[in-house]
Amino acid sequence: MTGQAQEYDFFPAQVVRTRRLGPTMLRVTFGGEALHGFASGGRDQSFSLFLPHPGQEAPLLPHQEGEGWFRAWRAVPEQERAVMRSYTVRAQRSSPPEVEVDFALHGTDPADHAPAGPAARWAADAEPGARVVLLGPAVADNRSVGFRPPADADFVLLAADETALPAVGGILDWLPAGTRALVWIEVPDAADVQELTGAGEVDVTWLIREPGSPSGLLTALREAELPAGAPYAWLAGESGTVKELRRHLVRERGVDKRAVSFTGYWRRGASEDRLRAEAYGEPA
Repeated sequence: MTGQAQEYDFFPAQVVRTRRLGPTMLRVTFGGEALHGFASGGRDQSFSLFLPHPGQEAPLLPHQEGEGWFRAWRAVPEQERAVMRSYTVRAQRSSPPEVEVDFALHGTDPADHAPAGPAARWAADAEPGARVVLLGPAVADNRSVGFRPPADADFVLLAADETALPAVGGILDWLPAGTRALVWIEVPDAADVQELTGAGEVDVTWLIREPGSPSGLLTALREAELPAGAPYAWLAGESGTVKELRRHLVRERGVDKRAVSFTGYWRRGASEDRLRAEAYGEPA
């Protein structure tokens, strides 16, 4: 399958193995010879993952090259076209070629209050050999890497919920030795806490969100004592929460807004299909 542009390409792959990381998170390892060309830039490298519907052997994608692939995909009936979701590369290996992705399994437990989305349902049932397609980077220096601290930053500040936990892990793996990083991560269950390591000098604070309660990230950040100097902040998670975090840093802490990278990984009350359609200027 040919690529969207030189910067990105489509990579057929299949599930190699899965591993449960906690009540909320599942790690899926994808493999396949095509992944030799998948050039992750590390850090918070994002890509699009195409999944089949139940009963399909492989995700259905139109044979469309270049920038028109999204409109061609949208033209396929919704119940037939591949399910498309955005994910972050948690890790990559070259021999054999593998890409690891962590899925948040919201809604897959019968005790959950909200139903699972199609990607969470797929991941919960994924078995070795299941076929997928990745639309990702063909060059390591690509637009889908958002974590880009300036050389003069005195320290790094990260704040995220569980949907951005894989990106936080990738960032900490990438940080150069000696880099100071203050990290706040909110998860829905204490058993979702992971051991995060790296070459940097990292201080991680885990927050456990009570069921039905609002995010505690803003309160935790407001109460935190930050070191002197100029930070580079990276914020990711629910869109509304991320905007509040950025507003706090810029307006209340006086952080240069150019030194704050913020991304809404999801928005309360909106599906990713709707967010994609809005981004491409199409009706939901």
